[in-house]
Amino acid sequence: MGVFQPEKTHDSKISSMSYALRWKHENLRQISTAAIVSIAVTIMILLLVNTSTRKQVYLVVDGQVKSIQTHKSVLQEVLEEQAISVKPHDQISMPLGGPLEDGDKVVIDRAVPVQLKVDGSTKNWYTTKDTVGDAIKEMGVALKETDKITPALTEPVTDKTDIRIVRINKQIVEREESLPFRVIKTSDPSLAKGEVRVIQKGTPGVMVQHIEKVYHDGQMVSKRMVGKEVKSKTLDKVVAVGTKKPAPVVVQTAVVKPTSTSTVKTSKAVSSNNRANKAGANFQYKKMIHVSMTAYSAGEPGIGTRTATGTRVTEGRTIAVDPKVIPLGWWVYIEGVGYRRAEDTGGAIKGNKIDIYYDSVKRANNFGRKSGLKVYVIGPVKPELN
Repeated sequence: MGVFQPEKTHDSKISSMSYALRWKHENLRQISTAAIVSIAVTIMILLLVNTSTRKQVYLVVDGQVKSIQTHKSVLQEVLEEQAISVKPHDQISMPLGGPLEDGDKVVIDRAVPVQLKVDGSTKNWYTTKDTVGDAIKEMGVALKETDKITPALTEPVTDKTDIRIVRINKQIVEREESLPFRVIKTSDPSLAKGEVRVIQKGTPGVMVQHIEKVYHDGQMVSKRMVGKEVKSKTLDKVVAVGTKKPAPVVVQTAVVKPTSTSTVKTSKAVSSNNRANKAGANFQYKKMIHVSMTAYSAGEPGIGTRTATGTRVTEGRTIAVDPKVIPLGWWVYIEGVGYRRAEDTGGAIKGNKIDIYYDSVKRANNFGRKSGLKVYVIGPVKPELN
């Protein structure tokens, strides 16, 4: 049994091609529209995906805010993308491997090297603190109120800031000074002229000085007297000097009279030559000068208690002079001041200048400078009271 095969003709092929061309022509607009819609949908999907993965992140580096947009999801990747390097001592507000969310703010504080010298040692440190005080606190160094800090605690920390802490300690010590007694001479008409009798023995007093010593890192840098008090008072020595004249010898009056007159005249001539009566004493002086005067005290830094002549400085006695003008060891009388002894010298004491000694620093400073004072240069022996 045979199979029936349809007859193929040239006309049937032409009909098929015509149908395809006709269908393509009729549906071309629909195909184009579908392609455009497909492309648009793809772009929208891509934009949607891109928008959903993009984040806006704020980086704050050393106080400077930078807003960036990124597709990265880890902080380390964002920093590498922005070419921002982080050192081991820098402080970051979140871990480098931490995930990032849209709107996150990341703060990076750069650490700077500082050097601290304290208690005889040197410490090198990295800090992100803003001020010297905060950096010292971060290093765990305890401060005292008396410490001297350079730079100041409120100063900002910069690269390679050098901090120095000086430990300052103060100590009050007591020092005893001997107070010399005075010798008071009184006239006694019951004693023969020239005879001397001690009525009361002299006893030196004792003064306690309170000396403040200042130490910087264990080394004493200054000392000054901050107070004083009398522990025991001086007891002046009282001496009676006879003034009773011997009985005159009548027999020798006529013979002695001319000689006596001559002697009296000579005595008067001598007394009229450089003689003065000051503060109850008659004396003959070598010369009289005018000087400018200042004052000093052992309580001042660098001033000792020993004079250039080896004596101990004593208020009411010691002055510093220029030995070329007033010899050391000589007594002088200063108008308005009294009797003083040249016992000390000074680098600034040149020419007609005198530095008078006081125990009290305050009194020495209040003395100021006085000019045109009259000074009688007497000699190595202090005049005796009349």
